[in-house]
Amino acid sequence: MSENKITTPSPTPSAEGIAASAKAAAKGRGLPPVHLWNPEFSGDLDMRIARDGTWFYLGTPIGRPALVRLFSTILRKDGDKYFLVTPVEKVGITVDDAPFVAVDFEASGTGEDQTLTFHTNVGDSVIAGPDAPIRVERDHETGEPSPYILIRANLEALIDRKSFYRLVDIGAHHDGWFGLWSGGAFFGLIPSDELPPT
Repeated sequence: MSENKITTPSPTPSAEGIAASAKAAAKGRGLPPVHLWNPEFSGDLDMRIARDGTWFYLGTPIGRPALVRLFSTILRKDGDKYFLVTPVEKVGITVDDAPFVAVDFEASGTGEDQTLTFHTNVGDSVIAGPDAPIRVERDHETGEPSPYILIRANLEALIDRKSFYRLVDIGAHHDGWFGLWSGGAFFGLIPSDELPPT
């Protein structure tokens, strides 16, 4: 006589449950190894990151920066989709543009020796270079630029407007492009011949 196995349905994912799992998995001060975790997909969570970097849960902004920071450390992008991943859960969330916003930067050195260090709204810092490239997308209709920098493993930050204006002020021409040097690499922002005359 065979026994019928009773399976308990997975509980609906919640921000609280994900936060508890993330806290339990967090060890040390570095980022959790989300690339090593492969739990079953648990469904989508009503969580959204707006273009300005604000995180929403159930339509309400998450007002606790420490909680936003915690969620940001377990964020992963697989293909075109974003997930919060813990050792036991993987839930889908919505990201309007980039998951992070670069809200400030520091420049040191000049020309090819220049180094640009960016800081995000969730407390990450990264030096632009071959492993953290800067890129610009331009709106097809308005031509408005949207600049991004790679923060880590497929996760980019939108560079905010005030920082982008400051970057343009320290830009340089190289190989027919106007752009930025950092970390020994040049990142073209716009073809030099498309710049308005000064």
